[in-house]
Amino acid sequence: MDGKEIDAKAKSLTKAATQNEPASVILSMLKDLQKGVRATEDLLRQTRIGIIVNKFKQHKSPEVARLSGEIVSKWRNEVNKQKTGGASATNRGSSGSPRPAQNGAATSSSATTSDKASKLSVAPDKRTWKADAVDTNQTGNKVRDSCLGLMYDGLCVGSTESPKAVLAKASAVETAAYDSLGPETKEEYRTKIRSLFQNLKNKSNPMLRVRVMSGEISPDHFIRMTHDELRSAEQRDADEKIKKENMDKAMVAQAERSISTSLQCGKCGQRKVTYTEAQTRSADEPMTLFCTCLNCGKSWRQ
Repeated sequence: MDGKEIDAKAKSLTKAATQNEPASVILSMLKDLQKGVRATEDLLRQTRIGIIVNKFKQHKSPEVARLSGEIVSKWRNEVNKQKTGGASATNRGSSGSPRPAQNGAATSSSATTSDKASKLSVAPDKRTWKADAVDTNQTGNKVRDSCLGLMYDGLCVGSTESPKAVLAKASAVETAAYDSLGPETKEEYRTKIRSLFQNLKNKSNPMLRVRVMSGEISPDHFIRMTHDELRSAEQRDADEKIKKENMDKAMVAQAERSISTSLQCGKCGQRKVTYTEAQTRSADEPMTLFCTCLNCGKSWRQ
């Protein structure tokens, strides 16, 4: 599709959203875009089709939400590959030939060696983007780059993955959060980034970092996970155990409390008081009364 066709599809999608057209109509248009658009950064900026499709990730139809998410992820990956390819071409120079490294080593080998050295120079539990000497200025936006650094710090701790791999994953997570919850001025975006960072740093949930880095949890799914979904199975089991213990305690018969009309509440003056007796002093002294007013809830002992 060219720019004009994409603009027409964008208008049709916007109209479909505002007029609550059936999900089948929207799905048909999304499938056309999925097949017909070869995404470039300029094309997405000019047509704003990515922003429009991204809004359908919140659609009430699961099929529409899923397909729009797949399309946005696909376009994002295509643009990122183009950026990576452009950067590689620039590094090779205008001649298009790779610049030979010293001692006859290829540039790619040097990059790999650099990655490995960076990985081994800092203990896994001491890693941060600063310690790894990573450049987090990826978006040109100070707030977003700061959030990207936060994601890097959450993903790299305890990891032996190369800085390049961690940076790529951190960038993908930040971009997904920005696309879904942004712009960066919205509190929802910043709150989600902080929440994900805290969960990634949680020492009792190390598998979350592994699952995100391995791709088991995609960036789009990661930024939508609830607080309960982010927690480990062990954490959920521990909470269930505590709930069960509390429930069992609540079902145990409580000690019977007597009601007296001779005792008077010093707060509200009512004579609706329950009490229990307990021997808290020596055996030859009188028992202690623990009293509670049924009217105002004041408790005391005498």
